[in-house]
Formats: sequence, C-alpha cells, structure tokens
Amino acid sequence: MAEQILMPKLGNSVEECLITEWLKNEGDTIAVGDIICTVETDKAAVDVEASAAGVILKILYPEGEEVSVLKPIVIVGEPGEDISNVVTSVPDDAPIKNEPVPSVVDTPGSGDSPSKTESVPDITGKKSESEFSSPRARNLAYAEGIDLSAIPGTGPSGRIIERDILKISSNNVPVSAAAIEKMLSSGGVRPAIGSGIGGRVLTSDITIATDDFDLTSPAETKEIPVKGVRKIISDLMLKSLTTSAQLTLNSSANAENLLRLRKRLKNSSDTLGLKRISVNDLVMFAVVRTLKGYPELNAHFLGDKIIQYGHVNLGIAVDTDRGLMVPVVKNVQNLSLKDFADNNRNVYDRISSNTILPDELTGATFTVTNLGGLGIESFTPVLNIPEVAIVGVNNIQLKPVRKNSEVIYESFIGLSLTFNHQAIDGAPAARFLHSLSRNIKDIDLLIAL
Repeated sequence: MAEQILMPKLGNSVEECLITEWLKNEGDTIAVGDIICTVETDKAAVDVEASAAGVILKILYPEGEEVSVLKPIVIVGEPGEDISNVVTSVPDDAPIKNEPVPSVVDTPGSGDSPSKTESVPDITGKKSESEFSSPRARNLAYAEGIDLSAIPGTGPSGRIIERDILKISSNNVPVSAAAIEKMLSSGGVRPAIGSGIGGRVLTSDITIATDDFDLTSPAETKEIPVKGVRKIISDLMLKSLTTSAQLTLNSSANAENLLRLRKRLKNSSDTLGLKRISVNDLVMFAVVRTLKGYPELNAHFLGDKIIQYGHVNLGIAVDTDRGLMVPVVKNVQNLSLKDFADNNRNVYDRISSNTILPDELTGATFTVTNLGGLGIESFTPVLNIPEVAIVGVNNIQLKPVRKNSEVIYESFIGLSLTFNHQAIDGAPAARFLHSLSRNIKDIDLLIAL
C-alpha cells in the first residue's frame, strides 16, 4: 500500500523547510532510514531520512520549494501502484486528478424553512482573485500580463493554479521549473518558443527588462535568489537594526598573558587534552566569567520588560558556507576552561558536518563574534535580538606602552561591545567592557577562580 513521507518537524520553532537537494529520484527504491533529500530550516541544513520503504512513486515538491512541516513530500509504494487516494497535499504544479463539481441539489422543505442544499463553491459567481487563485498563479499572471478573470481553473473546486496560467500564456510550450522561478522572482518575460528541446523555455531564455544596465554587455551577471538561510539572516539583521537602539564601544586588552598561556597549552602533554584550546576559547571564557558580575548584560529586552538570566547560554557566531550561524553552548557559567573549550569544539565540528539541530541554534543569552582572524581592527557587531549585548573580538596588534622610563611594544587584542541602549545605559556597558579587558589581561589568574 502506498505511503506518504512527511516533512519532519526539526525543532519546536521550525514551521517550514526549504528543499535544497533531492538525493533520490522517482523510481528509486529506498529503505527506512535512507537519506532522501537535504532541507534548510531558518537555522541549519538537515538530511531527511525515509520513514517508509518502497519505490518512490511521486516527489511532490521540487528543489527550491518551501514546505510546511508535517506535509507530505514523497509517496512510496509498489511500482505502478495507484496513488490517487494517497495524495492529500500537493503543490500547484503537481498533476491533480480533476473530479466533476457536483450539482446543487434542492430538497423541498416544509413551511417557510429554507431549502437544504449540498454546499459547494459557486465558481460561476464573481469572487476575489485571492479566493480562487493560488499565490504562484497570481504572481505568474502578473508577470505575463494575463487577466485572471478570463481563465477557467483546473485546481480543486475550480481554483486557478500555476499550470492554468502556463497553458494560456505559452500555448502548451513547456517551461522549466527554474525558468518559472526566475519569472516569479524577477518579473522576467519569456519568449513564445524556448531554446530547449521541443521549444522548452529555459532559465537562459528569460529576459529581465531594466534601465540600470545594458543586457547586451559582454560582462557576465549572476542572479542569486534571496532564500533559505540567506533570507533569514537578511530579515533578522534588518529587524535588529530597526527595532533596537544599538551603540558600540571599542576598547582593547593587554594580550601578553593570553598569548603566553596559549603557547603553554599548545605545548602541554597530550594526556591533558589542552592542546586545542584557542585564543578565542580563552577570550570567550573570560566573557562568561565577566558576565557573572554584570547580569544586566546577560539579558533579553522584550519591550515592556527585561529578563536577566542567572545562567549563561553563550551564542558563538560561526561563518559557514551557508552563511552566518550562531550555535548556542548552554549553561557554561561554571565550566572549567577545558570543559568549556571541549563544548565549543563539539559545536564547531557539528556545524562543519551539518549535524547541528535547529533547537541548538536558539536560546542564547549573550553572543560573541570574532573577526580578528581576518585582520579586522574594529567593527560594529549587530545584536542578536532580543539579547541586549554582543562582544566582537578583533585582531591582536602591537601598541606602545610606557614602563618606567622607557617605551616598549606589547600585544593588545581589540574588543567591540554593541549593546541595546533601550535596556542598558552607557556607563554599566563601559564598566563591563573595562572588567572584561582586565580579566583578559589577567587570564592566568581568572582560570584559577
């Protein structure tokens, strides 16, 4: 019997996932546990495993489609099996078996009581476009300049769907899914006949009218859809900057002891397990210990209230090939330096292998971001709202220092603290940054506490 494989719910806050790649095709035989596709949530990329075995009879959504959790994405069963009774949710462009619309049946009543009718949609009456056309159909009709009121719909209950627009506008000339997406996202126009096999319209056939540049220019252009993790980052950064009063303070800390300690750890015995502790681990350890004395920075600002936390869930901004991600190492306030660094390393490894779970990317009370390895001397970190503060770690530079009667050069590490001035005043933020600088300078003493 044919079965559905559903889009899994990959976290308490995940409502939909973007299908980035299908690893199996229609006609392939799969077993329970086989990886069938890769999806992106607003936090991470995750492999989806098959929950049923058999032959893939139908893939319901193409790559690049966002699908709500717990909706069917694949139908599996025996070869040639009828799946018409299994399909319960499909995208607009998937084949749907059309059923005749039942007639309205009047049943005589007694006295003045109203007639009983079988409730069916009135597709002949004048309805709004949003009621009897899908969003994709409306967007495509707008791009093609087609009046929706003149088109009969072939979707459920006579709804106008994407394939109805394609049929009217191209006289049944096939159009690739990628070409459709380009038209919808950019307002591009397609030719009557494409360059593909049988006149199929391809992405390269879509032209975009613009006055900003010359389409005949030999210079190559590349169109990149803003979706998935990139769209989430875009939305969050804009929301952060437009809904909070952000101010950045810059300072530096003497890093001589920091570098000496890092060298000793690197040269320590293998049995101690301390060789992989990095400068970034040491700085973040100092951040966590400093936050103990400044609960107003280890907090969330919620508009009408501020929540201060007694525990520290440290967000660590990580650059990945999919964009910025912020995994959270939780309850780190009392960890030893070794345990703290081991937890950080576990997070980095899981980010690199795409095995981090969406729920492990939420719940931070304070965040650290490091651009020092890229030579950045100073920058303005953007708050990970509703957190009220974030520390940026800069590069290490030599600075002149007067000692007794002579001037010598010592290493200093730059620090940039962004805070929400709605929740914190400048003075306590400055005191935190001053204490952090002192703790980094005396890191060898701090780890003894």
